[in-house]
Amino acid sequence: MIAFLRSATRIGIDAILPPRCGGCGAITDSPHAVCAECWAGLRFITAPHCACCGYPFELDVSANIVADQNVDQTLCGNCHQKRPGFDQARAALIYDDHSRDYLLRFKHADRTDLTPLLTRWVFQAGYGIWGQADLIIPVPLHRRRLLTRRYNQSGLLAAKLSVQTGVPWDGRILRRARNTRSLGGLGPSSRKREVGGAFAIDPKRADKLGLSGARVVLIDDVLTTGATANACAAILKRSGAMHVSVITVARVVR
Repeated sequence: MIAFLRSATRIGIDAILPPRCGGCGAITDSPHAVCAECWAGLRFITAPHCACCGYPFELDVSANIVADQNVDQTLCGNCHQKRPGFDQARAALIYDDHSRDYLLRFKHADRTDLTPLLTRWVFQAGYGIWGQADLIIPVPLHRRRLLTRRYNQSGLLAAKLSVQTGVPWDGRILRRARNTRSLGGLGPSSRKREVGGAFAIDPKRADKLGLSGARVVLIDDVLTTGATANACAAILKRSGAMHVSVITVARVVR
């Protein structure tokens, strides 16, 4: 009886407010989905990619890996030369005109209804990571920016991912101690300087949540140069985290 009522309610809601594409707004068969045309414009990141930062490779190098048994061949040039502060990173999409539109609406246009759709993509990007994770932490906003925006888009994703994976999340253990300027348009060196010392850990929450020895998943919307992810990973590891994975909706591919 309860299942019948839920189904009837769902049918009634869909009749009044039919589910729409998260991209163009066209009516779709199911909620939190995209139409075929919008789907075709999205570039999802799949193997092969860098084993560390997740940068997609244009050529399949798996044959060489098997033949030479050299794990370093799975690394991109940057990670081979210098490993980042985090242990691994994965992203669902290549950051381009299509994915940028989703993220801009999600971050700046109050389109929090996109959370389930983007969460599903982030969950898939983190395949193989969730089962070993101890704690999900979103990249924090400074309190001034949070007051202006009213929500932290990374926090919305982290909360939804926690429900989906069963891994606990916390949005207060890592905080932005300094209100950094927007990183858009800045180069790698400027980004690194801007976020240097910008993050801090709440030691009481770190002890309460067992950060020491934990495998942390850091959630953000976009991975660009990795400056923010590196800064967050550095403070997390200095505070005891054993392993830091970074998972984002999209990443820049140069």
